[in-house]
Order: sequence, then C-alpha cells, then structure tokens
Amino acid sequence: MAEAERIIGTPDTPDTPDTPDTPGAAGAEPEQPDSGAAPGEAAAPRGRRRIAVLFSVAALAYALDLVSKLIVVAKLEHHEPIEIIGDWLKFEAIRNAGAAFGFGEAFTIIFTVIAAAVIVVIARLARKLYSLPWAIALGLLLGGALGNLTDRIFRAPGVLEGAVVDFIAPKHFAVFNLADSAIVCGGILIVLLSFRGLDPDGTVHKD
Repeated sequence: MAEAERIIGTPDTPDTPDTPDTPGAAGAEPEQPDSGAAPGEAAAPRGRRRIAVLFSVAALAYALDLVSKLIVVAKLEHHEPIEIIGDWLKFEAIRNAGAAFGFGEAFTIIFTVIAAAVIVVIARLARKLYSLPWAIALGLLLGGALGNLTDRIFRAPGVLEGAVVDFIAPKHFAVFNLADSAIVCGGILIVLLSFRGLDPDGTVHKD
C-alpha cells in the first residue's frame, strides 16, 4: 500500500526531490536494510567460525591430555622415571590432589568447583565470541580445565576428590601435565590480548 502511494504520488511532486515520498528519498531506503543486514549477515557466520575454533582447540587439548594420562598410568606408573633430557627433563608419574603444579592439596574439592565454574563461564562467553585469538585462548583453557576435571571426577580416591595424573618433571620445577600446560598457555595469551586491548567480541579498545 505504501509503495503504491509512493509511485502514484511521484508525478505530483516533481520539484520536491528531498521529500520522503520522492524517488530520491526512496532511492536511499535500500541503504538502510543493506547497512543493517550486512553486519548481521557477516556476524552470524563469523561467530560460528570462532565458536568452532574454540571447541576444536578444546577438543584437541582435552584429547591429548586424556591419551597422555592413559599411557602414563598404563606404562609409567609404579615404574622408574624415564629420562628425556638427562636430569633436566623426565617423565615421572605422580598423583596430584592439588591444583596445577601441586599447589593446595588440601583444597581438592574447591579446585574441582572452580574448574567446573570456568567451563560454564567459557561456554556462556562463547555466544559473544568473534575474535580468533580469544577463541584459541579460551579453547586452551576449556580443554585443560576439562582434562583435569575428568581426573577429579573419575580417579581415586573419589568423585570430586580424585588426584590428577602429572608426569612432566623438569629439574627444579613442579611436575605437571598437558592440561596444566594448556591452561597456562591460554592464560598467557589472554593477558597478552588484554594488554593489546582486544576484546572477545572482536572490538579493540584503548585505555
């Protein structure tokens, strides 16, 4: 109905090109849906790609951690450590009831709850994720948290109190696993991105 009125009314107003009913004004109308539709059309696939990256990185980190722990428990636990680079780096199976790098063994349940909370926060944040570097960083955090949380739930001495399997033993340093490495790398990347002013939604801000 509005389109018909516009067409019919055009001949009556030849000298008013700037009025809302003129072709000049009508010609500008397609720009509004284009400008509004383009960001929506670009944002949707971009968001899906970043979410896919997040969960792909998380799945890879989780799978590597899980497989490595299964091998360590089957082949290395209750055996002598394996020297990789002399005394500087060894593989030694250790059960850790604390957090990463053996910290806080008296707070196993608390660390379990924290790991679960981190997973929930990352999953919620994924809906607004448009940055590729942030997707990689959060994927590393998610995969590492899932890896250690799996140990907390399914390993002895019990549910939510399970001891994490650690096996990477550098000289003069705490023993850790691949999940710990993923968490640390993800955390460092997040700090770097924050210093650069890059937000998870892809925007850049300057303080």
